[in-house]
Amino acid sequence: MLYIIISITGRDLMFNTVISPILLRFLFGGSAVVASRLIARSFGGRLGGIFAAFPAVYLAAVIGLSTEYEGKELLLVSEQLSQGALVGMAADICCALAASYLILKYGWKIGLSLSLFLWAVLAPLIYFMWF
Repeated sequence: MLYIIISITGRDLMFNTVISPILLRFLFGGSAVVASRLIARSFGGRLGGIFAAFPAVYLAAVIGLSTEYEGKELLLVSEQLSQGALVGMAADICCALAASYLILKYGWKIGLSLSLFLWAVLAPLIYFMWF
């Protein structure tokens, strides 16, 4: 297992963060973004957008959990992760709908900023209302 060690003024600080699950998320998430862009370039934005919604980070997170937990504890943390993913996906749908309207109305910079702000407001609201 790899660990992060940071040296500050001669003192070593070791964080208990295992790097392999982080690398998994990076690889799955980055690969999904690259594939989405290539598909969008080749076949159009709609198909690329559909592929952009591929839950690569979720998949990597679940696989990463299996390296840290096992048995009933793995099932519990997987359920919690899945509930959080459902909240995030519901907020993502609202963000995408808002972006399709706001980008056309205000331009891509302001429209995207407003839709991401909406996501940041909606995700906690959905979470606390749902759970």
